Amino acid sequence: VCVCVCVCASIPDQCLWASAFGGEIKSISAKYSGSQLLQKKYKEFERAVRVEEIDGLRLVKKLAENMEEMFHKKSEAMKRLVEAAEEAHLQHEDDPDLQYEYFNAVLINEVDEEGNSMELGGDFLLQPNDHFNNLSVNLSLSVVQVPTNMYNKDSAIVNGVYWSEALNKVFVDNFERDPSLIWQYFGSAKGFFRQYPGIKWRPDEHGVIAFDCRNRKWYIQAATSPKDVVILVDVSGSMKGLRLTIARQTVSSILDTLGDDDFFNVIAYNDEVHYVEPCLNGTLVQADVTNKDHFRMNLDKLLAKGIGMLDVGLTEAFEVLNDFNQTGRGSVCSQAIMLVTDGAVDTYDSVFAKYNWPDRKVRIFPYLIGRESAFADNLKWMACANKGYFTQISTLADVQENVMEYLHVLSRPKVIAQEHDTVWTEAYIDSTLEDGQGPILMTTVAMPVFSTKNETRNRGILLGVVGTDVPVSELLKTIPKYKLGIHGYAFAITNNGYILTHPDLRPLYEESKKRRKPNYSSVDLSEVEWEDKDDILRNAMVNRKTGTFSMEVKKTVDKGKRVLVLHNDYYYTDIKGTPFSLGVALSRGHGKYFFRGNVTVEEGLHDLEHPDVQLADEWTYCDTDEHPEHRYLSQIEAIKLYLSGREPHLKCDKELIQEVLFDAVVTAPLEAYWTSLVLNKSENSDKGVEIAYLGTRTGLSRINLFVVPDQLTNQDFLTAEDKEGVFNADHFPLWYKRAAEQVPGTFVYSLPFNTGKDNNSVVLASTAIQLLDERKSPIAAAVGIQMKLEFFQRKFWTASRQCAALDGRCSINCDNENINCYLIDNNGFILVAEDYSLTGMFFGEAEGAVMNKLLLMGSFKRVTLYDYQAICRIFAESSDGSRALLDVSTPSQRGDRTMLVPCDTEYPAFVSERTIKETTGNIDCEGCIKSFVIQQIPSSNLFMVVVDNKCDCSDASPMRSLTAAAHNESLKCERLKFQKDRRRPDSCHPFHPEVTKPNHITTISQPNLLPPLPPRGNQTQPHHNHITT
Repeated sequence: VCVCVCVCASIPDQCLWASAFGGEIKSISAKYSGSQLLQKKYKEFERAVRVEEIDGLRLVKKLAENMEEMFHKKSEAMKRLVEAAEEAHLQHEDDPDLQYEYFNAVLINEVDEEGNSMELGGDFLLQPNDHFNNLSVNLSLSVVQVPTNMYNKDSAIVNGVYWSEALNKVFVDNFERDPSLIWQYFGSAKGFFRQYPGIKWRPDEHGVIAFDCRNRKWYIQAATSPKDVVILVDVSGSMKGLRLTIARQTVSSILDTLGDDDFFNVIAYNDEVHYVEPCLNGTLVQADVTNKDHFRMNLDKLLAKGIGMLDVGLTEAFEVLNDFNQTGRGSVCSQAIMLVTDGAVDTYDSVFAKYNWPDRKVRIFPYLIGRESAFADNLKWMACANKGYFTQISTLADVQENVMEYLHVLSRPKVIAQEHDTVWTEAYIDSTLEDGQGPILMTTVAMPVFSTKNETRNRGILLGVVGTDVPVSELLKTIPKYKLGIHGYAFAITNNGYILTHPDLRPLYEESKKRRKPNYSSVDLSEVEWEDKDDILRNAMVNRKTGTFSMEVKKTVDKGKRVLVLHNDYYYTDIKGTPFSLGVALSRGHGKYFFRGNVTVEEGLHDLEHPDVQLADEWTYCDTDEHPEHRYLSQIEAIKLYLSGREPHLKCDKELIQEVLFDAVVTAPLEAYWTSLVLNKSENSDKGVEIAYLGTRTGLSRINLFVVPDQLTNQDFLTAEDKEGVFNADHFPLWYKRAAEQVPGTFVYSLPFNTGKDNNSVVLASTAIQLLDERKSPIAAAVGIQMKLEFFQRKFWTASRQCAALDGRCSINCDNENINCYLIDNNGFILVAEDYSLTGMFFGEAEGAVMNKLLLMGSFKRVTLYDYQAICRIFAESSDGSRALLDVSTPSQRGDRTMLVPCDTEYPAFVSERTIKETTGNIDCEGCIKSFVIQQIPSSNLFMVVVDNKCDCSDASPMRSLTAAAHNESLKCERLKFQKDRRRPDSCHPFHPEVTKPNHITTISQPNLLPPLPPRGNQTQPHHNHITT
């Protein structure tokens, strides 16, 4: 019943319309959803239920322990591989004439024109395996991939492949011990990559496989210590043409070898120094993807002219490294100058004597560009006198292989000290494994492999790196979503503050969802928890502290168009043995309470097996992945097997199973109730209501169709395609979340945005079921219905034709051409309008003047939101200050190329004030007074707005919601310079005394000799000229 005083005499019946519509639509929603029956059932069990407040700190510590255990298992598997590899190499004597047929990943199962197996190929059994996303693999053997630019039968590669065959049995043993493992691999310092399980690799359309394991982050991180690097590039006149092109490519390849724990700058020199990014004069920046891409774009601006004053360049480089090291902000570990030049006329002893001798803390790595060798001796001397490494790069094809070599010099102290540091990478996307919803996020655990032969011990020979991938979804499996509540979530970050997992991380494009954003792996926690302006939460987690933090947050839902304002309590701690920290967010109110119910196993199983019951697909009730024989079980089958006690190896969440059985029993009567509605033909005769559904806090859902599946208006609702509408690894369904924030006993109505403009649109109505009547009550479940939009709108128009006149003659109704009637929701989106094309639009776009007035009057409030992971379309010509551009372009109206670039956006969302039941307003439109009335629809999140249209207020600019996002280019100078708190990795190995023994001069290709400079040319079996000390 609506008790109200109508505030606008010109529309006296609006209260009646709102009351009539509200009463009828609630009656339909309650009847078909069964909400009152379910509320009654939970009440009946009230005495058998125990409510507990969640101890957030205890919870986060327990979750961190679970993750520690999982990560430890992966590390142990890698240790076994390291031991096996080092032992196999120790027992192997290199044989330059060794012939050995191995399974080459590209050549297996290939035949020549005569139908014979290709050399290094042969029959290799491959079978689809569901643990590897149905890719065809061989679980008994590994395969070997060799980069296209390397010779398959190079003696060093054949010897390495031969001794590393010993890893096969360890790969298999690791997988048997821990069946959750996926890819395991060994990346050799010689360039080959051994991968288990064996899988066929396919070249790109040019017949090329560019993958080189040595420039992958896991390899570089495991092989070397963090470093501060200045790249010094010669841009004197002699560098014109091809030399400058090779120099640019060399710098780009050096950037590839730097990771998030490294710092760098690029300085060009001729007769003076030029910073490639002028705003970073005199400092270094973190080598994250964003910064490296920014520098790559600026490399194109380098021009060769003037004379080369190398002493000026070296002086600047040493001073920058020294000054930056004093700040304590960099790696505070290894330091290096990469010198990219076509020659040096002097050895510049005075510069080195002033800045680097006798300690020689900065290594010098000269790269001689071009075929000329006239100045090679000076550069070799610089390398040897400063613990560095010399190499000559004659062609573009040489670049990558030669740049890599410096890593092995930097790895020597670690190798000689035999420090097998375990490293973990930040999250990245592995495109070989797609889970049906696009590429999946991984982290890699890696460890270096060293030569332990006595005769080469003080040369510090790195053999390679072993690694295994850990899908981030493995982490989520250890998190019991049911304990975090409806809005709660867990998240993890790295020592740099970058997100490893967070429900708001969006690594792929909004448009196609297939392309990864260029900076997806370095999204900072402060970019998603942006309300924490002082980075209190972020910095505490980066510094591996344990504690709590609270703040009001604005969480966007429904494709970013709606906002929920919540108060979150955060709990955090470190995950020992890793560089990660874990956090848990719980929303205040119902989110802090959990309840336990109790039913017998027999009762629970009986009701759990009803055909309308489903369990959350991504929640772990039982771990069916651990043992292969369990992988084909559904979660309900696994629960039955676990409760039977016949399967001791099956691990399940006992507490969650107890609660899901309780929910199955309490919700079971709804199945019979819904069936009776279906059988009663007089009910729902026009099939306006199509689906009834419920979900509970344990991820259990029940669905009932009132029409046959083919007649459903929205086929995607409650299916995997409707990602926001189902229980997910890190969130409750959208309808559940929104119902939880409504006043208990009222319904939230919404129009799914993906169907807004179509004729097949639907309206969802949902309500939350509270366990108790008090304020501290947890929410037990949510129920709702899907109805046709046309059915919903018809109910509204029927209600709006009613009037209070005794003779039944209404003075005015919504058919009157002088007024416009709208039905809008609490975020200002239109559900009903006379102009059907406005359905789903923001009210401010249709009635900008009225929406502005509603904001001024306080009926609605504007909430400003920020998106620091946005992608904006800009004109190619205006992209100077922007980030690395993607090869996505479409012609615009102006005929220019446009492209998508990362950007920050600020945009508004709107929320109604609950306290305002009805309001009237007048707007002065250039002397004409336009009046309107807004009336709340009882028991709902809806408002009826009646506007007289006698005045033209079209000069008032239409307001937009999300679509009017203002963007600014992300990479301004201040942002480049600004560095947030980070924690350095625990280990650092810049030097080892044995590396500095006198007369220790070696080459990579010919040990213990100073080779003459060979003629360049044969690229099939490359012979590079290197000198190092």
